[in-house]
Amino acid sequence: MVRPPQIVLADDELNLRRVLGAILAREGYDVLEARDGAEALGLVGPGVVAVITDLKMPRMDGMALLRRMTIEHADVPVIMITAHGSVDSAVEAVKLGAFDYIEKPFEQSQIRQIVDKAVRTHARSTENATSLASTESEGRFGLVGRAASLDQVFGLIEKVADTPTTVLISGESGTGKELVARALHAHSSRKDGPFIRINCAAIPAALIESELFGYDKGAFTGAVAHKPGRFELADKGTLFLDEIAEIPVEMQVKLLRVLQESEFERVGGIKTIKVDVRLVTATNRDLHQEVLAGHFRDDLFYRLNVVPVHLPPLRERREDIPLLVSHFVRRFNERLKKRVESVAPEALQRLMAHTWPGNIRELENVLERSILFADGPVLGASALPATLGAARSEIPRANPAVAAPVVALPEAAGVGESEAEPPAESLKELVRRETERVEREVIRQALEETEGNVTQAAKRLQISRKSLQLKMKELGLRDREQ
Repeated sequence: MVRPPQIVLADDELNLRRVLGAILAREGYDVLEARDGAEALGLVGPGVVAVITDLKMPRMDGMALLRRMTIEHADVPVIMITAHGSVDSAVEAVKLGAFDYIEKPFEQSQIRQIVDKAVRTHARSTENATSLASTESEGRFGLVGRAASLDQVFGLIEKVADTPTTVLISGESGTGKELVARALHAHSSRKDGPFIRINCAAIPAALIESELFGYDKGAFTGAVAHKPGRFELADKGTLFLDEIAEIPVEMQVKLLRVLQESEFERVGGIKTIKVDVRLVTATNRDLHQEVLAGHFRDDLFYRLNVVPVHLPPLRERREDIPLLVSHFVRRFNERLKKRVESVAPEALQRLMAHTWPGNIRELENVLERSILFADGPVLGASALPATLGAARSEIPRANPAVAAPVVALPEAAGVGESEAEPPAESLKELVRRETERVEREVIRQALEETEGNVTQAAKRLQISRKSLQLKMKELGLRDREQ
């Protein structure tokens, strides 16, 4: 039986918990009730998709709960409940990271709408977001890796972070686009201002205008009071619009005006509101192609694409896989109370040969499952999913004749010293050699299957033709098209 999604409801008023709990239960949620913030924090677990909390409560109030949630459960949306006289406090809470707020007295339709948006956002974050806490030896700005393509990203962040310039972050799902947006904010003079994030794909098209620009009292049925939008909340800070390609065409004109003039009107309002907002957007689509297809305005595209930052997929920076493996082993050893101290070379080979269509998120999920079922201190190939790369002919088979000693994780991994004998060569050299061997075999296989056609082989490997040619030159493989 599938367990329904859970919502934690924190309020010291029993009657309000009963009424709001009944509304949420009818929507199919499992409601976990708490009398204060401390009790609510203890209820937040893997199945919780949102937290709804009153502002004023004994022991731990709503603001204190919000601060703890942003640190310990940043992916779980927090919705504030506020009385009419405390709306300013609720707005301040949104600037500090709350998803939204509900004002008393509230209507059932308003509650359903806000909760639905929060749950959609949580689902998108769980599916796409990449949350990595790295060390300086692994990377910078929360991104784990040392690949040259990632160094370019680091350089761009350093150059444009403390500027008002609009940045467009592109990359496949799971590559860490939100991490880049947060780094741009954290390393700018706006770092003490709000960082407001909105996932455009999680908001119904009919509601996107009121989400971005807010609405005035009486603008539509249910608008019993004025409500600021995300642009207003992000004043003096950064607004991050994730999945910008999902913005309806009719809304793109209004968004362009805000970018050009830094002003707008709320839905149903006549007062012009001026804001000082740094806009960062992200997309997993090719926006240029969306423009050619008529789905995205070219003038808005050029206005957003002032500084493009592209995050490479994991398959184009395979040399970072050992670092990521080490990173996730540390994380899951702690979370799952395991003691994996080393990775067998055949397991590392399979991990490096896989094309990772889900990028770092997929790698994270594979390692969590594998470490969970690992029986001893060595993570062997048998612990990996049997389907990992099985359907792809370009993945080379492990050769028992060249099986190397167990690959010990680097000391920086912090998972304890291995009792196994150390490898005959350093981890860095072993990884370099194995990476080169796997890449050569994969490319040779792709070229054979395409009869030496570099363009078709590049498509099969899901990399650019130029990248393939550079890699062939590096590995000493002949380009037959020359």
